[in-house]
Amino acid sequence: MVDTALLAPHLTNVLKDAAIPELPNHYRGKVRENYDLPDGRRILITTDRLSAFDRILTALPFKGQVLTQTARFWFEATKDICANHVLEYPDPNVVVAKRLTIMPVEVVVRDYMAGTTGTSIWSMYKKGRRDMYGHQFPEGLRENQRLPAPIITPTTKAFDAGHDEELTAAAIVEQKLLTPAQWEEVSEKALALFARGQAMAAERGLILVDTKYEFGFDADGNILLADEIHTPDSSRYWFAGSYRERFEAGERPESFDKDFVRSWVTARCDPYKDEVPEIPAEVVLQAARVYIEAGETITGRPFEVPAEAVPVLDRIRKNLAPYFTK
Repeated sequence: MVDTALLAPHLTNVLKDAAIPELPNHYRGKVRENYDLPDGRRILITTDRLSAFDRILTALPFKGQVLTQTARFWFEATKDICANHVLEYPDPNVVVAKRLTIMPVEVVVRDYMAGTTGTSIWSMYKKGRRDMYGHQFPEGLRENQRLPAPIITPTTKAFDAGHDEELTAAAIVEQKLLTPAQWEEVSEKALALFARGQAMAAERGLILVDTKYEFGFDADGNILLADEIHTPDSSRYWFAGSYRERFEAGERPESFDKDFVRSWVTARCDPYKDEVPEIPAEVVLQAARVYIEAGETITGRPFEVPAEAVPVLDRIRKNLAPYFTK
């Protein structure tokens, strides 16, 4: 486990923005900065920004690197199941990928009755819903209970900061979001990716509870996996060793507690209405440590904290210089 004392020298060396004028067609997302090259490639730079409550709260040292490298681990481990958008990794925070037409459907796979957002099955179930996403659920299910089998709970893909909306397989076809053949292929790939993820997570003492996948079409109409896969931001993990005991006791499963910052903020203000106070260094470092620990545990690979704090954007600019437009 990385000690926060090792991270302290890097507290201010974070990638808050990745604006690089020499790269064309810049698009700034919540966490990623994107550049579309004229030849059909896309450069995706994962920043250290921490997004919550529809705003950027802070930046965590090495968060972008952890997410990029965790996704890299999984892209490589699943490419036999589904081709992905990755072309190369010129920097620890950067992937150069095929530019895809992203599907208007976000594919979420779930294996447990869990979640807190409005589109999660547990939130709906608590309110009395028993028909969700085209699936029928029996009475008497408990929070964090395992389902009989993994299910897909698709939502609309919210572009332009909109909100995801619940979908069913029938609605996807009826609304012509995807053809029946495309939806069948995506469903098969998503369930196979999830099964691989669960099996590999189990080897690390983890339960892959649920995850979201983003697929897109390349210029030839092929379906490719995009964005990220099985990262701490796109997936929920629990520790397998304590799950049964905690579930029987009605306790929350043990997980990577990435909510240090969110919990600190909500204890002090309404983040949807109020000005957020400055977040203390110790809270930021604890959150960064959790991300690093999650990446190490998920991949089984140690994270090397650099001895010196080289400015992240300077390093990225140097590594991306071959892609600069003339």
